Amino acid sequence: MKAHKRGFTLVELIVVIVILGILAATALPRFVNLGSDARAASMQAIAASMEAAKQLVQAKWLATGSSTMSSVDIGGGVTVTVITGQVGAAAIRNGMPTDDAAGMGAAIQVPSAVACAVTGGDYVCTYGGIAGCTTTYDASTGTGPVTVAASGTTCN
Repeated sequence: MKAHKRGFTLVELIVVIVILGILAATALPRFVNLGSDARAASMQAIAASMEAAKQLVQAKWLATGSSTMSSVDIGGGVTVTVITGQVGAAAIRNGMPTDDAAGMGAAIQVPSAVACAVTGGDYVCTYGGIAGCTTTYDASTGTGPVTVAASGTTCN
């Protein structure tokens, strides 16, 4: 009587698993683009940095007790230009960094891949010249930065 083989040997299973692993390792990077997600996360970090800097500068301005002071020394030899002279509902903006290089630009540090400039009256940081991969600080509204790069799709 002959014994019939049933199933696969352990060596055959290991060979198949190794081949599938090699195929997955070479094919996966083609389907997953982590670069755009990393750029979007970087822009979201800059937006958080802008919000923290805004609050820090305004708190320091308020703590000094001088409502006429047009700049705030935040330490480390860094001086930030702030908004003053606002009245009524706009008074909430007093002490916030201005939306330029002397204001928000002085209050934050950005990676070398990110360029910041005044665009349309706002302080806009753009990742490597990629349109849509930006973070905007608008001091005129009295609100924090707006992150346009909310998902990786805009940072391709």
